[in-house]
Amino acid sequence: MTTPAPGNGHRDGRSVRIVGTGLSGASLGLALTARGYRVALEDASPTAAALARDLGAGRLASEVSSEPDLVVVAAPPDVVARVVAEELKRWPRAVVTDVASVKSSVLAALAATGADLGRYVGSHPMAGRERSGAIAAQADLFDGRAWVVAPGPQADPPAVAAVRSLGEAVGAAVTQMSPEEHDAAVAAVSHVPQVAASLVAGRLRDLPASAVALSGQGIRDVTRIAASDPAMWTQILAANAPAVRAVLLALRADLDGVLGALEALGAGDEAGEPGTATAGDVIPGAPERGVGARAVLARAVAEGNTGHARIPGKHGAAPTTYATVAVVVPDEPGALARLLHDVGEAGINLEDLHLEHGLGQPVGLAELSVLPAAQEPLTAALAALGWRVHD
Repeated sequence: MTTPAPGNGHRDGRSVRIVGTGLSGASLGLALTARGYRVALEDASPTAAALARDLGAGRLASEVSSEPDLVVVAAPPDVVARVVAEELKRWPRAVVTDVASVKSSVLAALAATGADLGRYVGSHPMAGRERSGAIAAQADLFDGRAWVVAPGPQADPPAVAAVRSLGEAVGAAVTQMSPEEHDAAVAAVSHVPQVAASLVAGRLRDLPASAVALSGQGIRDVTRIAASDPAMWTQILAANAPAVRAVLLALRADLDGVLGALEALGAGDEAGEPGTATAGDVIPGAPERGVGARAVLARAVAEGNTGHARIPGKHGAAPTTYATVAVVVPDEPGALARLLHDVGEAGINLEDLHLEHGLGQPVGLAELSVLPAAQEPLTAALAALGWRVHD
């Protein structure tokens, strides 16, 4: 079936129906409404829809009589395919997309129902927050964030163009890939990191309070996303199980190598050579002959450096290595604001900022990331103003 082109009567491509008014749906409504789109809001919970309306995300669907040009399904992962099928049937001239974080399983479920796949184009905005619900919605949630458009082979070109335009309209950086490519990618850059963060944070559960009190920026960075919704992530991981499993199997192989190296060293194998830890022991993942245990550990960290360096920099630009200027900041009102003001007065552009609190001390450590050429001038300028600066 060929997708009808907008343009009959009010059909100008700017009438959008959003089904699901949680964080993603309500944020999308806020962004589109601010840009002059006509947005209708639908949710299984009348209270959730009314809250999104009151926040300015659009009008209730019951108050809108016109047919939408585009339907966005922002429903939970385990029901998204069913809701998409219903919307395709209900609105025979509309393009329908969804914002679920898994694409292949949704497309397969729709194909099994005999739905019109010409008007369906899956998509996935790579944006979110630790908080959920419409109350956490932000009109700028998608600004500068990746938005994947993942059409199936039967999707009509005008439908694909309509979904691409949606992402571009809210300021996202739109990219296109197949559903299979998308699922493999998010398994590595989103789903497995969630599993890893949750597992590491879970190790803190039974630690003595005195041990947890030693937590620094490292553990905070690694576990930041561990405060996620278990029910939602169970659905996501189940829907993308094959791709997530493939990445975890490769990760397990790397982890076995590290475990083997640590076991060899812990058993007194000072040279780090395999097979000498204890007689007759078989160490899973032990270093291959001729490669010392310390080399295995160094290689694991070095490969992490290489992978980390590939993560896009600010505004999606090519990766950039920044220099860090560490400044001691008093834990008092206005101190951080004064520091940022002084950085600006020095004419230095701040690329990133991390704040680490001192254990049992009324100070924090602000780690200012700047271009390497700016490190020395910023250090000198802040020191001249009385800030305690560390190399």
